[in-house]
Amino acid sequence: MAATDTGREALVHADGSPIRILAVDDEPSLTELLSMAMRYEGWQVATAASGSEAVKVARETRPDAIVLDIMLPDFDGLEVMRRIRTDLPDVPVIFLTAKDAVTDRISGLTAGGDDYVTKPFSLEEVIARLRGLLRRSGAAQSRNDSLLVVGDLTLDEDSHEVTRAGEAIHLTATEFELLRYLMRNPRRVLSKAQILDRVWNYDFGGQANVVELYISYLRKKIDANRDPMIHTMRGAGYVLRPAS
Repeated sequence: MAATDTGREALVHADGSPIRILAVDDEPSLTELLSMAMRYEGWQVATAASGSEAVKVARETRPDAIVLDIMLPDFDGLEVMRRIRTDLPDVPVIFLTAKDAVTDRISGLTAGGDDYVTKPFSLEEVIARLRGLLRRSGAAQSRNDSLLVVGDLTLDEDSHEVTRAGEAIHLTATEFELLRYLMRNPRRVLSKAQILDRVWNYDFGGQANVVELYISYLRKKIDANRDPMIHTMRGAGYVLRPAS
């Protein structure tokens, strides 16, 4: 999808996979609000409520950016950032703090933070600053208005041209719509009911075989003699992801 529901251009990785953000705060209501706003951008969000948990989650998820509260129950955000950056030296960090003193802002930034937001803040402000950091860090790029890219697979929504590794692939109208839906949701497991509703525009009701049939058609064209990109998740649905 070329833009988020907010009308802004969607930011994604170069292979089309979603941006990963880590939000760290010991107020569950705040992390939930931040998570909702970030997911609305199409990003994957992990959360943590303490410094030690943040370090652990960062090592597991390897985020593209971190929103980090200065005041945490075990050790402060500056120490969290120092520990995380032993593994991820270039990850951008936005500090959150209830303090408004100029000296606090300076200490956060001179310690290596990339930006600083004082509570209370607007979610729009945090998202805008994150988008700026992600662009400057090179972690994200704007998706072309009409071009979907996942790994070496590209789909032009305007011209209806599809290529894999530069080789043209000819699809029927229904195959194209199915692939477009998969490519708009890379790495996300889509159920047969979801696919029926989005591609065929009717509710799930015993028509799962048409999904299976068209998935098989797509595989013959997209994955033939190549590393597979379309995968069946037994009992769950289908997922498209870059070939390993």
